[in-house]
Amino acid sequence: MGTITLEKVTKSFGDVQVIPPLDLEINDGEFVVFVGPSGCGKSTLLRLIAGLEDVTSGEIRIDGRNATEVPPARRGLAMVFQSYALYPHMSVRKNIAFPLRMAKMDKAEQDRRVENAARVLNLSNYLDRRPGQLSGGQRQRVAIGRAIVREPAAFLFDEPLSNLDAALRVGMRMEISELHSQLETTMIYVTHDQVEAMTMADKIVVLQAGNIEQVGSPLELYHRPRNTFVAGFIGSPKMNLMSGAEADKYDATTVGVRPEHIDVTPDGPWQGRVGVAEHLGSDTFIHVHETGLAETLTVRQTGDISVRHGDMIRLTPRQDEMHRFGADGLRLE
Repeated sequence: MGTITLEKVTKSFGDVQVIPPLDLEINDGEFVVFVGPSGCGKSTLLRLIAGLEDVTSGEIRIDGRNATEVPPARRGLAMVFQSYALYPHMSVRKNIAFPLRMAKMDKAEQDRRVENAARVLNLSNYLDRRPGQLSGGQRQRVAIGRAIVREPAAFLFDEPLSNLDAALRVGMRMEISELHSQLETTMIYVTHDQVEAMTMADKIVVLQAGNIEQVGSPLELYHRPRNTFVAGFIGSPKMNLMSGAEADKYDATTVGVRPEHIDVTPDGPWQGRVGVAEHLGSDTFIHVHETGLAETLTVRQTGDISVRHGDMIRLTPRQDEMHRFGADGLRLE
């Protein structure tokens, strides 16, 4: 079991409240991602769940049990940090087994758990090596293995891939998702990278200034953002947001349209000057200026399109893909 419930949880540092009253339900077996800009409170929230920070008020329940005052070691959770924190003088086997030795577990059970974790993480051939003989991705897998052997109710990941290069990040992203499918254990994952959130999560929690802006599946947040903050944060490239006369046409304060929902056409109602055009082969991202709608409009076209810096182009938004928001920033139906 790995159900985690937060009820009216707050956190203050002195007179500064960084987490206002917050409610959240994480179901058993879910892969939940906390995402938001730097300083939004996502790591603090994870540390509250782990017990590494004290809750100022409210209650945290793990599998129905009040864990608010329970020490971290007794919460049945395992945390994987940004830093691998491996012992360089120990073998991979000893690094993975370390928490079990500290718990004075039977040696035969230690070996069984280590062998099982190594098999799941494709580390069986590296158990007698030291961390210095491994790649960055392999070292991160050792850190994850150290968490797996504890057989926790839930895994907590605090930006575990931020030290890896781009190619390794993609590979490890898939490995962690595959691991979740195999273990079927609750996982809570903190990242500032919304692409990681979109590709890994069953459920995304979008945070800003300690507040939960929206909770939902990746596609729910993508297609029906609750407010302009979520609309501008989820999606890569982000949604184009416009106010003024263009929004007035839709009886809204702000309207949004995603880059892939704007077409380059010879007689479109919008026009502007091409700034940077990013030709990626499968897609072309065009950054358009001087439209009178927004400082920059980003347009995504499938395949390669022949545009150059300084070209004037016309654009047609897809009317059925426009998003409307009111003066309070909330979505209008």
